[in-house]
Amino acid sequence: MRLFMIDNYDSFTYNLYQYFGELGAELRVARNDQTSLNEIREYAPDGIVISPGPGTPDSAGITLAVLREFAGEYPILGVCLGHQALAQAFGGRVIRAKELMHGKTSPVYHDGKSVFCDLPNPFNATRYHSLIVEAETLPDCFEITARTADGVIMGLAHREYPLAGVQFHPESFITESGKTLLQNFLTGYVQLSPTVASPKPSNIQ
Repeated sequence: MRLFMIDNYDSFTYNLYQYFGELGAELRVARNDQTSLNEIREYAPDGIVISPGPGTPDSAGITLAVLREFAGEYPILGVCLGHQALAQAFGGRVIRAKELMHGKTSPVYHDGKSVFCDLPNPFNATRYHSLIVEAETLPDCFEITARTADGVIMGLAHREYPLAGVQFHPESFITESGKTLLQNFLTGYVQLSPTVASPKPSNIQ
């Protein structure tokens, strides 16, 4: 299967690349200011991955445009900044976290569905972020799939389309069962969601 990954200038991008490659995926990686919607469409991926990165979704090059163009057409996984961008693209707010999390681990509690299928509950995950998705503004089209003990959103999934986001870093070697989570995206989203020209979600912004 073929994935297109948007690299938001993050050192973890090629950890994701390596993990997905070990899981049998073929990837093309392009930086967020060095690709186009046409390039992605011409590549005809089976799924799209939005990488972590510094800054905000608004400063992440083509990231928001990719989500607005391809949500509902391709399965998409957003990691850290990609997770925040996914929520923002549908009208959610990204705000500053009360606590900076850079290289820290937290137990993640989840619903055991979608990308969290067969993962321990909780499991320890590595976090590198100062921004979070504001739960009160998350659109109803998303369900919260994972949180920390103090309620910070760690995972979300669209109720209709194959779109998922995780705030933590599954590609970090410290994160427990991170590769299983990525495998779940491939088997539960990419392989089970053939690419079709679907109507764009009505509430994407």
